Amino acid sequence: MPLSIAPPGMAVEVKNISADDKVKKHLAELGIAAGSRITVISSNGGNVILIVKEGRLCLDRSLASHIMVIAVHDNMVRAAH
Repeated sequence: MPLSIAPPGMAVEVKNISADDKVKKHLAELGIAAGSRITVISSNGGNVILIVKEGRLCLDRSLASHIMVIAVHDNMVRAAH
């Protein structure tokens, strides 16, 4: 599923990023690459807010739609605000 539609609280693993190499490199520098595990905190409006490694990151929804992810477990975790 695209990261842009993953519900808040869901832990996911990045499977694929459909973007040019420059964008993929930038995302990798931020901690988002194939195999990365991230948690969606919020998905309101035009942005998706994530926990990546030990920090928070905000991505534009259109960019998040190019990041394909799968849930890493069936349990939803409560997102801290």
